[in-house]
Amino acid sequence: MAVVTRYIHLSTKGNADVMDITPDVVEKLKESRIKNGIVNISVVGSTSALTTCEYEPGLVEDIKEVFDKLIPQGRYHHDKTWGDGNGHSHLRSSLVGPSLTFPIVKGEVILGTWQQIIFVDFDNRKRNRELVVQFMGE
Repeated sequence: MAVVTRYIHLSTKGNADVMDITPDVVEKLKESRIKNGIVNISVVGSTSALTTCEYEPGLVEDIKEVFDKLIPQGRYHHDKTWGDGNGHSHLRSSLVGPSLTFPIVKGEVILGTWQQIIFVDFDNRKRNRELVVQFMGE
């Protein structure tokens, strides 16, 4: 079994910036030459997350609005400790999660017809982000 590690680098706007990373993962899969196995994608950092959805403008706005309602910017204990105003970013990231794993069959990541892999940067400022994409299989 082979293990191949690749990286995706992103520049984000912050504030629930949603990005479709499916094409990036597919490109890295082709480079890896893995035909059957799994791929794990992991965020390096604690104020962004990964999930899946149908990546379309309306849903992107819905995601932002839902998080503004669920965990609004405000005064959190983290903000008192560090003074950086991004306590809400850490909480949002913790709720969604830092990694995803998908099966690979016959050289393709198995996703539903309307399912894309999305990265969400919850931080309160623009950032340069790194994702680790690790393929395991043959």
